[in-house]
Amino acid sequence: MKTTMQLISTLTLSLLASGVFAAVSPEEAAKLGSSLTPLGAEQAGNADGSIPAWTGGLSKDAAAVDANGFLGDPFAGEQPLFTITAQNLQQYQDKLNEGQLAMFKRYPQSYKMPVYPSHRTATVPPEVAAAAKRSALNTTLVEGGNGLQNFADSRYYAFPIPQNGLEVVWNHITRYRGGNLQRNIVQATPQTNGDYTLVHFDDVVAFPSMMPDLPAKKAENALLFFKQRVTAPSRLAGNVLLVHDSLDQIKEPRMAWIYNAGQRRVRRAPQVAYDGPGTAADGLRTSDNFDMYNGAPDRYDWKLIGKRELYIPYNNFKLASPEVKYADIIQAGHTNQDLARYELHRVWEVEATLRAGERNIYAKRRFFIDEDSWQIVASEHYDGRGQLWRIGQAMAVQNFHVQTPGYAFEALYDIVVGRYVAIGMANEEKHSVEYGAHASAKDFTPAALRNAGVR
Repeated sequence: MKTTMQLISTLTLSLLASGVFAAVSPEEAAKLGSSLTPLGAEQAGNADGSIPAWTGGLSKDAAAVDANGFLGDPFAGEQPLFTITAQNLQQYQDKLNEGQLAMFKRYPQSYKMPVYPSHRTATVPPEVAAAAKRSALNTTLVEGGNGLQNFADSRYYAFPIPQNGLEVVWNHITRYRGGNLQRNIVQATPQTNGDYTLVHFDDVVAFPSMMPDLPAKKAENALLFFKQRVTAPSRLAGNVLLVHDSLDQIKEPRMAWIYNAGQRRVRRAPQVAYDGPGTAADGLRTSDNFDMYNGAPDRYDWKLIGKRELYIPYNNFKLASPEVKYADIIQAGHTNQDLARYELHRVWEVEATLRAGERNIYAKRRFFIDEDSWQIVASEHYDGRGQLWRIGQAMAVQNFHVQTPGYAFEALYDIVVGRYVAIGMANEEKHSVEYGAHASAKDFTPAALRNAGVR
């Protein structure tokens, strides 16, 4: 008996050391692609059919794509089923979050939500779906949840069958973005009267699996590499930000550098994390507000509230169209809701509460994550007094030609001061997002920042 117990103990320790215990069982993982979509959403629709079943998402040829990569609208002929306003709000409030209700209260005359038929358009390439299944079988959280282990061979959707709130948020962080990409985008921070100056960015995102010259040792714990160059206005042009994000952020925290064109110096930038100020955002967003949420989750306790049906921004092809100008979108108080599209979808709701002894300007946060794409589509941020302060909204769109969910833009509304920041618009740029961009490890080093910042 003693020998048997020793053998079991030895085997258990061996399995733990090698990390072969699955995040979910093979039986659970087998649901991916059957009762669940390949990414873990419920394949079936809801009871009354207002949310349809998932049938594979949009096809690659769902609409025209112009020579510059801008997408046509597969649903251009549809009309809203109804429009939610401050006057009829009570009729629909069971499918609205607190942030949406607050927007109607703050802007009762102008804020509206045109609601269209729901289309479950999200999909990813087959190899990405296969990677998600590997994640389900292998990926686990490091101690404390501040990183991933056994994930390097998967690279996408760490927990397609999540067990807690933190795993849901890690799905957003590790979601598929179309591989390496480059984009020219703008950011606006309108004054209360609607006046604004556009800030232009050149963003590049690269992933370890698509950087052939990245040393294997560096690739093991790398999540992504991000470089952002300001190209206008002239007072900011030439400033460059470089970020290295890791999988196990206890082992290797985020590293960031900034090149200041005026000083012609490269400096470490530890402030580019958590509630450090967002680039050229006039104090209206933090570093971790970018992409709705990014970075290390260690300062919060994460609670999975559950799933619910919610009216969320979805299939916003009109807002991403080159026929729409920035002046058509940017208005006083909030972006132009006449151009927006909302649909009823199921979302995961996750609440983050600041841990005792930690600091962040947001004491509590709520995130609403689309079940089909794992993108955060709405967020709520509360101050130290427990009052709702800022409301995030991402205008989701499916980049069907490359099978990649994304955003037309994301906005963060400060309902206390009556201002907002919108980032990610590309309507008037020469090109839409360019996928499959070549990326070299040498371009993502502090030494390379000086050359990247030439005006």
